[in-house]
Amino acid sequence: MKTRTNFGYLLLLIVSILGCMPVFAQEEVKAEIKQEEDNRKPERPAFESTFLIDNQTSLVPKKGTLEFILQHRFGSMANGVTDLYGLWAPGNIRIGASYTIFDKLGIGSLKGPLSVGFGTTKNSRIQDLNWKYGILQQTKGGNIPVSVTYYGVAGMETAVPVNELPNGNASDRFSFFHQIIIARRFSSKLSVQVAPSISHYNVVNANMKNDMISLAVGARYKFSPQSAIILNLDQPITKMTANNPYPNIGFGIEIATSAHAFQFFASSFDAIVPQKNNMYNQNDPYGKGLRIGFNITRLWNF
Repeated sequence: MKTRTNFGYLLLLIVSILGCMPVFAQEEVKAEIKQEEDNRKPERPAFESTFLIDNQTSLVPKKGTLEFILQHRFGSMANGVTDLYGLWAPGNIRIGASYTIFDKLGIGSLKGPLSVGFGTTKNSRIQDLNWKYGILQQTKGGNIPVSVTYYGVAGMETAVPVNELPNGNASDRFSFFHQIIIARRFSSKLSVQVAPSISHYNVVNANMKNDMISLAVGARYKFSPQSAIILNLDQPITKMTANNPYPNIGFGIEIATSAHAFQFFASSFDAIVPQKNNMYNQNDPYGKGLRIGFNITRLWNF
C-alpha cells in the first residue's frame, strides 16, 4: 500500500512538471521577444547639442522643437594682451533658428527626423538656409551600430551689390554645403563622429576650384553629468593651385542641460558658415590663427 502511494505522488509530480513546461517555454519566448525589441530601440543621442564647435553633430531635435542659435568668434589671439587675446579685435557673429517638422520621415529603417533652419552671419552678410535629416539611429543592441545624419546648407552672400559681382549675376552670390555625419555613442561618457563633406561655390578665383572635399572628426568626453571636453578637427582634401585652406583644430568645454547647451572653445575657423570655413580658411592653427569662440543653443518644444 505504501509503495502505491509513493508511485502516485511520483506520477502526480511528473504530470505537474510536464504541465509547467509549456508555461516556462512561453515565458522564455516572451523574454527573448522583449529583449529583441529592447535591442532595436534607439540608443540615446551621441551628442546633447546640435553643434560641436565648428561643425554640426548627428543630433536632430524631436518633432516640434524650435532651436535658437547664437555663435560668436572673436578676433585672432596673435596680438596677446594688446587686444586681450582677440576679445577686443573685430569678430564674427551668426544668429539662427531651426525647427523640426517631421519625426519619422522615410521608409523602413531609413526613417528619422527632419529639421529646417535659417541664419544670418555678419561677415560677408551671409544668409543661409539649412536642413538636417536623421537617416539612421544607433540602436541599443547594436543592430545599427552608428547614427547617420545628412546636413545641407545653401548660402547667399549679400555684402557686394549685384553689379560688382564677377559676372554681374545674382547667382554669383550662392554657395552650397553637403555633409554626411556618422556618429557613435561608445559609452555614457564618450561619443565620436566622422563627417565627410563637399563645399561648392558658383564663382571662385581663377587659382581655385569650385568644389572642396573635406573631412571633419569630432569627439566629446563627459566628465560630469552636465559638462564635457569637446574636440573638433577639420582637414581640407582638395588641392588648389594657390591659397590652399588651412586645416582647423578646435578644443573646448561644453555645459549642457535638457534645453540649453553652451560651448566655449578655441579654434582657427572664423567664418562660422561651413562652406566658407572649408573653402577659404587662411588661419594657421599651428601658428597664430587660433581665436576664442562660443556657441549657445536654446530649445523650445511645441
